[in-house]
Amino acid sequence: MIYGYARVSTTGQKEDRQLDELLKYGVCQKDIYIDKQSGKDFKRPQYMRIYKRLKKDDLLVIKSIDRLGRNYAEIQQEWQKITKTKKADIIVLDMPLLDTTKSKDLLGTFIADLVLQLLSFVAENERINILQRQVEGIEAAKKRGVKFGRPKFVPTKEYISNYTLWKDKKISARKGAENCNMPLWAFYRYGDRIM
Repeated sequence: MIYGYARVSTTGQKEDRQLDELLKYGVCQKDIYIDKQSGKDFKRPQYMRIYKRLKKDDLLVIKSIDRLGRNYAEIQQEWQKITKTKKADIIVLDMPLLDTTKSKDLLGTFIADLVLQLLSFVAENERINILQRQVEGIEAAKKRGVKFGRPKFVPTKEYISNYTLWKDKKISARKGAENCNMPLWAFYRYGDRIM
């Protein structure tokens, strides 16, 4: 059985490029599993499904090692679990040296292990760099005066008037929210804070 695995970090990202490569390799569409979440660990629903299905002599195809994960130690562990425990094979399309269907002798295994260690390191290092750049970007934005989060609610006279009318049962909450041009949930929430 040939399975394909693709991963992107967020729901806004597209996995099309990975899918095209997996299909071109010959993986059937129905046998491709896709996760849309971080590669920091392997607690991903589709990865866990594909892992459970892998059996001896099955093949797992991925576009690049960082699609498998971005945690150095865990990539090493998963690779061993798939190739040694399950006795399935892995092909990393972007790195022909990471193809366990070839060179199963001692030298081939040694070279694949070295390449895997190097690429796993690079994948985790890139994840660390991404997080660092994110922290630096947030700090720079804060220094420029950018405010994060929801702006603080400042009640207007119109809001206070409508909220008071609603509390006195003279208008409905829906009418009060409409009069203030705000959602009903906000009409309730902010009123409790000011009264």
